[in-house]
Amino acid sequence: MAQPSVLNFSEMNLLRPVPVFICVGFAVLVLSPAVGAQKRSDPADNQQLDTVSVKGEIYSANADPNLEIQQALKLAVSQKKRLLLVFGANWCYDCHVLERALHEGTAGEIVSESFLLVHVDIGEGEKNAELVKTYRIPVEKGVPAVAVLGSNGKLLYSSGDGEFESARTMFKKDLVVFLNRWKNPSH
Repeated sequence: MAQPSVLNFSEMNLLRPVPVFICVGFAVLVLSPAVGAQKRSDPADNQQLDTVSVKGEIYSANADPNLEIQQALKLAVSQKKRLLLVFGANWCYDCHVLERALHEGTAGEIVSESFLLVHVDIGEGEKNAELVKTYRIPVEKGVPAVAVLGSNGKLLYSSGDGEFESARTMFKKDLVVFLNRWKNPSH
């Protein structure tokens, strides 16, 4: 009669890792599709706002922002949009960066669909002081600064902490989140 094969202790230790490798391999095969199915963020959304090389005139020297706001409010009701007031000046590099971002990519689409954009020139800090005060814009913290108005003219948001003054360091995804938060709920 043949004796049953008996493994010695050292052979058993060699075989013990095999089930672990099989389990790990199985888990990798099963979980790989689930991991791949997760939404991957668009690399473009995880970038800072684009730089600008040519600075045009965003803020017209002879514009009447009070009149522009009143005209935009009339349109806002019929178009079911909110107003996005952008306070700044032509000398301000970050104002140009934000301006570009508000017209391009996902942020540009949201602005086009949900907001009427009005630029308010602060000049060297002294211009349109009554609007700066009305919309609680802290120009001492820097520009650009923004305010969001409902179609009824009510102030919904003011960048009182200087959140936009360093637009060049903002991320596109953060601007999109901001715009989505403040766009008209009907859009």
